[in-house]
Amino acid sequence: MKYKTLKGLQDILPPEVSIWQHIEAKARNIFRAYGYQEIRLPILESTNIFVRSIGETSDIVEKEMYTFQDKGGRSVTLRPEGTASFVRAYVEHHLYNNPAPQKYYYMGPMFRYERPQAYRYRQFYQIGAEAMGVEDPKLDAEIISMLTKILSGIGLAGLNFEITSIGCKKCRPAYRDALKNFLREKLNSFCSDCQRRFDVNPLRILDCKVPDCVSIRQGSPPVIDYLCAECKEHFESLKHHVILLKVPHTINPNLVRGLDYYTRTVFEVQPLIEGSQSTIGGGGRYDHLIEEIGGKPTPAIGFSTGIERIILNLKRQKVDIPSLPKPLVYVAEMGAEAKNIAVKLSQTLRDKGIGVVETISSRSLRAQLRQANSVGARFAVIIGEDEVKNSTVTLRDMTSAAQETVALSDIVEVLKRHLNK
Repeated sequence: MKYKTLKGLQDILPPEVSIWQHIEAKARNIFRAYGYQEIRLPILESTNIFVRSIGETSDIVEKEMYTFQDKGGRSVTLRPEGTASFVRAYVEHHLYNNPAPQKYYYMGPMFRYERPQAYRYRQFYQIGAEAMGVEDPKLDAEIISMLTKILSGIGLAGLNFEITSIGCKKCRPAYRDALKNFLREKLNSFCSDCQRRFDVNPLRILDCKVPDCVSIRQGSPPVIDYLCAECKEHFESLKHHVILLKVPHTINPNLVRGLDYYTRTVFEVQPLIEGSQSTIGGGGRYDHLIEEIGGKPTPAIGFSTGIERIILNLKRQKVDIPSLPKPLVYVAEMGAEAKNIAVKLSQTLRDKGIGVVETISSRSLRAQLRQANSVGARFAVIIGEDEVKNSTVTLRDMTSAAQETVALSDIVEVLKRHLNK
């Protein structure tokens, strides 16, 4: 029987993993520059956390979650997104007692049972950030700008942020009524999911991806026309700040994210290159979610971006990604005494910060040098009978094939000189 990865999952192997490390390292550097701290969250959570946070009528909860009963009879779910898990941790550990704003970021796998596509997996990876405790739209603009810095730092170009406001509890009812009035006469033409959501949560219809539904809802009233005075002021200030920060953006009055917890600011980032898959990342405000989960009323905003989607666009834009560092030195040896010297020398070189691969099994020198080439070593240190007798090594440049004899006691310093040229 041949064992294979489950459908929709993937192994990430070298050299592909170097792209992942590049993305994660760039993101960590930007987060550090903006004062964000890392938080690591469990993959498994109580199902109620996601149902209550994301919304019962969302596609994620209705169709896509990996939910099952554990041996204690509890309903648990592999996390489909990061914000709900973060908010649970934020409330449970009383992080709101820290000075505001509290800023955190996380990286890791998420799980959704969707039809697998290129760069769209059932286990996928996200980078996310959350900023808590401040209602000022300046923070909204900052977190949008930070995502811009992360994506451009990774190497992506030609990106555009779509920004809007979806209002608050005060002005949402008026928009909900206007939207229902617009949709009512067309309702029979929508898919069964949209028809069912019409009375429960009509805004979910604006997030439906069924092509016919997308076409039928064209011309629906823009939510920004129904903002209350406070939301309108907040949105105007947000627009002012993203201009100050030179974030490339457009206003999309009908943008609706696929999660129920959003209020006021929502945004998505799209590639402009034709043929690329759509959203690379997005986020928004969720000023009531902490209170709904059982915490104190706390304004908050966050975003997430998918690593697989970033990689897809890096490849389409032909961005040159640094490869994994290769070992700098290969230590070849022949004979029992040479092996003892090679073991100690290899350890000494590693202690000095020089990457080393040493031969393990007894093979011919030719075979060992072939391996040195295959692992990409810059130099080979060869220890044979003559070298043992004379307390020397032979240093071979694997690019030019030039060789020199070096005293064993001097090889560390000689290698350092060569490697620093």
